[in-house]
Amino acid sequence: MKEIKIHSLEETKALAKRLAQRLPRPALITLSGDLGAGKTTFTKSLGKALGIHSTINSPTFTIMKSYEMDDGWMLHHVDAYRLEGITQELGIEECFDEGVCVIEWPDFIMHALPKERLEIRIENGEDEQRLFTFNAMGKIYEQIVEELE
Repeated sequence: MKEIKIHSLEETKALAKRLAQRLPRPALITLSGDLGAGKTTFTKSLGKALGIHSTINSPTFTIMKSYEMDDGWMLHHVDAYRLEGITQELGIEECFDEGVCVIEWPDFIMHALPKERLEIRIENGEDEQRLFTFNAMGKIYEQIVEELE
């Protein structure tokens, strides 16, 4: 586990870029944190660093939005907030092998997630300050977290 304190939006963008440079394909990232903690903002920065040129919006109402990256892989952005209590197959499982999958509010669908993933918790601080806590689930993600500054 690693904690990184961020003091500005620019530092958030830089952290997302450093993470994007290290991510394998496929990769699974979960983002937890209160409303307004910066989950979607971080995903937008990550997507830009992965080579997405279109606008990344929150998938709150559509559950999932997909974007093609420069390398031909996909970024799947999932908001699981409205999936609380759903236990049947969700149909997002195929996305885990198609590129980078970022899931906001993962607690609602933990039963459907692979064991290997990178869990990120974002906590609000004052103004633009945030505390990012990285929890690596699997050897690939352990190496990524070790290399993050």
